[in-house]
Amino acid sequence: MSDARLADLAQRLPDLRLLTDAADREHYGRDWTRRWTPAPLAIALPSSIDEVQAIVRWANKHRVAIVPSGGRTGLSGGAVAADGELVLSLERMNRVLDFNPIDRTLVVQPGIVLQHVHDAAKSHGLIYPLDFAARGSCSIGGNIATNAGGIRVIRYGNTREWIAGLKVVAGNGELLELNRGLIKNSSGYDFRQLMIGSEGTLGIVVEATLRLTDPPPPSQVMLLALPDMDALMKVFGLFRARLSLQAFEFFTDLALKHVLLHGAQRALDGDHPYYVVTEFDAPDGSAQDAALAAFEQALEQGWVTDGVIAQSEAQAAALWRLREGITESLAPRQPYKNDVSVRISAVPAFLHEMQALLTHEYPRIEVIWFGHIGDGNLHINVLRPDDLDEASFIAQCEHVTKLLAATLKNHGGSISAEHGIGLVKRAYLESTRGAAEIALMRGVRQVFDPLGLMNPGKLFQ
Repeated sequence: MSDARLADLAQRLPDLRLLTDAADREHYGRDWTRRWTPAPLAIALPSSIDEVQAIVRWANKHRVAIVPSGGRTGLSGGAVAADGELVLSLERMNRVLDFNPIDRTLVVQPGIVLQHVHDAAKSHGLIYPLDFAARGSCSIGGNIATNAGGIRVIRYGNTREWIAGLKVVAGNGELLELNRGLIKNSSGYDFRQLMIGSEGTLGIVVEATLRLTDPPPPSQVMLLALPDMDALMKVFGLFRARLSLQAFEFFTDLALKHVLLHGAQRALDGDHPYYVVTEFDAPDGSAQDAALAAFEQALEQGWVTDGVIAQSEAQAAALWRLREGITESLAPRQPYKNDVSVRISAVPAFLHEMQALLTHEYPRIEVIWFGHIGDGNLHINVLRPDDLDEASFIAQCEHVTKLLAATLKNHGGSISAEHGIGLVKRAYLESTRGAAEIALMRGVRQVFDPLGLMNPGKLFQ
């Protein structure tokens, strides 16, 4: 190899798969964001913890930055390698290592795809309850790095609730075993929780012990049409009081338009400004009766204008596609994305301010928004017009994001609900975290990664 550093790495680890072709560097050097030109030094694909440790020690010797890489489905630039970093892809570390029926845990490597975790848990009569539209491509390591939430947070919470233990290679190459699957552990700082959501800036997750749980009871899915934004929280409050909700997701008529163009099938006649997909426990007929009663009450109040309840698994899947297919349908337009959250009680006031802001600042730009209304998480997608060059578009979006961050700060919200900070949102971190808190975060990073080699440029400026 022409690069002496890579030659040294190959000599240390002769069995390591190392990619240097331009096509590979472009492929592995970016995530779903497309704002940065990939320019990694090379791609390392270790197959063991020992190899990961050796790579990190090599990086310390040569002062080479490392960008951990999983499914690269992130939307914040967290897996981008644009400045000569070594991409450390964990896709070959993708196996289930152990199942413990007593502890009801599954030990997995970080590169395993979420769908395969679901399949493994199901084979033992249990579930790993976190779920995302990208389940077929996102990896557990990436989910942990961003504390991903998804469509069932209302029932099961975020990723951190389901991580019983971690093995992490810190920035100096040391292997840390964190919590060891314990339910109770009051023996000092819980570094496991510190690693969750750290976006690879403190170390590299090389093994995870996942908690499993019982499958939920049979469920039913409803699609509701709503006349206005104010009805969203009213319908949510009504259905949450009457039913045991697993999910409560909303989207707008503009979002529906794109999903239908992408191949989904319309489920309700006519056009409506807002839609809700909700799923609820239905172990017997009484739950459906309660759902229909709630719908009738909402109809009388003018909070909904139409609705349908799925009569089969196929119909339920078709209703869910209207919500889960939004991101994929927008992907060809490479939208500028915001992923924000506020407390559920703050949602109504924030929605009005956000809508007014977006309408004022994007008078001729299409904005698609949807989200997990039951946990206060909204996804905003801004689509670039054909006659606006990319640089001007990004500049306008960043101006609006600065205003949005200020609005979120006033409501005690977060500029990143579940996709991380990465490169995209680091300028707005102070809207969510105070100066003293950010200083402590920097100090923590210095402890775990003294040379600053773990995913540099992400999270902090």
